[in-house]
Amino acid sequence: MIYRPSCAAALALCLAAPAFAQKPAPAAAHHASDITVVSPESVGFSSQRLERLHALMQEATDKKEIAGAVTLLARHGKVVDYRVYGKRDLASGAAMTKDTIFRDYSMTKPVTGVAMMILFEEGKWLPNDTIAKYIPEFAHLKVYAGQNEDGSMKLVDPVHPPTMRELMSHTAGFTYGFFGNTPVDKMVRDAQVFQQPNLQGLIDKLAKIPLLYQPGEGWTYSLSMDIEGYIVEKLSGQSLPNFMRDHIFTPLAMKDAGFYVPADKRSRFAANYWWDPKTNTVSAQPQGFVSPHEYDEQPTEASGGGGLVSTIEDYYRFAQMMGNGGELNGKRIVSPATVKLMTSNHVPEPLLTKGFGIGSQQIRPGFGYGFNCAVEYNPQEANLPDGKGTFLWDGAAGTWFWVDPTNDVVFVGMIQRMGGGNPNLQYLSRSIVYGALVDPAK
Repeated sequence: MIYRPSCAAALALCLAAPAFAQKPAPAAAHHASDITVVSPESVGFSSQRLERLHALMQEATDKKEIAGAVTLLARHGKVVDYRVYGKRDLASGAAMTKDTIFRDYSMTKPVTGVAMMILFEEGKWLPNDTIAKYIPEFAHLKVYAGQNEDGSMKLVDPVHPPTMRELMSHTAGFTYGFFGNTPVDKMVRDAQVFQQPNLQGLIDKLAKIPLLYQPGEGWTYSLSMDIEGYIVEKLSGQSLPNFMRDHIFTPLAMKDAGFYVPADKRSRFAANYWWDPKTNTVSAQPQGFVSPHEYDEQPTEASGGGGLVSTIEDYYRFAQMMGNGGELNGKRIVSPATVKLMTSNHVPEPLLTKGFGIGSQQIRPGFGYGFNCAVEYNPQEANLPDGKGTFLWDGAAGTWFWVDPTNDVVFVGMIQRMGGGNPNLQYLSRSIVYGALVDPAK
């Protein structure tokens, strides 16, 4: 079955962050991924203060603001808090479990970023290369510049061809089509780019649509990472699912991560819900929002921007690998230098005060965007409690993660609630976690 998100806004949404200035941990420590829970106090956390996290998640579950959740907190590669709450499926009453499989949606983006960086390390591309070097169909892209007197679109040539760096930082001029109402957004929607037989079909459609603005002159959350998925396939000679399987999932023992849920694992697949602002609770999805057979087969148009599913332990292994500087359990995926390049801010300074953002995540001084993830390059300036260099992202169904290399903290939270909603567990969990880190030098 082709991946056809009925509301591909499900590929996007959200993000947030916090920050506390602490003594840096050793760079790129080689922590293992042992899931055994150890005493919070052994790595500087207060068990008593972490009860606030449990209270937050339990209250949200009891009030049916979420159906259920799983959260995992680690420091120095040691899991110090790992809890489940509520139900995996409200209709059946199935309890949430640690091996529940979730829709990662836009938390796919950092994984696609790592796939790209693997190819970067192989000498397959450079950040300043033009995108058209790898996608000739984009060689003659135009730029939307308003409307002519007769109402037609005014198109101009790009000041410079969009680059790979701009593609990976959402500044190239592409758009999702779901979050705006410009003529370009409408063209993307009408082209049904996510309903093609393969990624080549997506590229062929986009080649006929102008950029939303001059490359490098804006920040728009976009289908850039789906374009990256095509580049991964073209440069590697493998499908995106197979490349990720061979180069990321298998080495990291991410045993349930992939682009679909096989029949023998369907019983562990969490039900997805929609936030109902009238009742302040979750409800069943609006009819037609998601196919009842979603994720039941390997897609032929795999979405690098939002197609993955995983358990929380799968995603924790990925996040801890990044926190370790590209290595986990003796398996090196990328180098520390590559992780640093990926998780450094690449949004030009003039754009940081323009009000760009998506969902909870707002680009601003101190809070930028790297390659496929948000970056807190100055958390205090951005009014956040995490350590400098924290990188993160989230997904449309409410999943979230962050990696704080300064404090050597990794956190992953998994829920399934579309449409935002309250409470904002991502932001609240961050303030609680750093409020519980009472001995950061430990």
